[in-house]
Amino acid sequence: MKTLTIFAIFLQFLALCAARPAATTYRLDPATSTLTWTGHAEAGTWAPQGTIRLREGSVQAEGQTVRAARVVVDMSTIAHEQAQLAGHLRAADFFDAANYPTAVFELTSFKAGRASGTLTLKGITKPVEFPVSVEQVPDGLRLRGTATIDRTQFGVNYNSSSFFQNLGSYAIRNDFQVAFDLTAR
Repeated sequence: MKTLTIFAIFLQFLALCAARPAATTYRLDPATSTLTWTGHAEAGTWAPQGTIRLREGSVQAEGQTVRAARVVVDMSTIAHEQAQLAGHLRAADFFDAANYPTAVFELTSFKAGRASGTLTLKGITKPVEFPVSVEQVPDGLRLRGTATIDRTQFGVNYNSSSFFQNLGSYAIRNDFQVAFDLTAR
C-alpha cells in the first residue's frame, strides 16, 4: 500500500511538471526594435542622445517570465545628429567599433522584473543588472527598460574625472543609459 501511495504522488508530480508550459524561443527583430543611448556631461545639463542598432538576439520565455536571452548590438551603428560625435564614439577613444564590432548581453537570471547577466563590451565582460518589463503581444513579446552602464568598467575612460584631472566642462560622467524597446517574434 505504501508503494502505491508513493507511486501515486510521483504520478501527480509528473503531471504537474508536464502541465508547466514549455519555454518558447523568440528571435529579436532588429527592424522593429529600438535602442537609444544617453550620455551626460559631468557638470551642467548637456546630455547627448542617439541610437544604436540591434544586430540579433533571442529570448526564451514561459509566458512573461524570461528564462534565457542573448542580445547582440552592432557597435558600428552608433548614431547621433552630429556626425562628428557619432564618429568619435565609434573610434578608439570610446567604443572602438572597428576592433570590437559587437556588444553582447547574456542573461543569467530574471526575477521580479529585473534582468541580471553579463555584458561584453570592448572585449571585457562584467555583470550588469537592470529592470525589464515583458509584455505578451499578438505575435510574440515586447521587452522594455533602461540599463545604466558604467563605461569605465569596460575600459572607456575618455574624459572621465575618475582618471583625468582638471577637465572642467569637458568631463563626461562615467555612466550612460541605454533605453531599449525590443520586439521578439
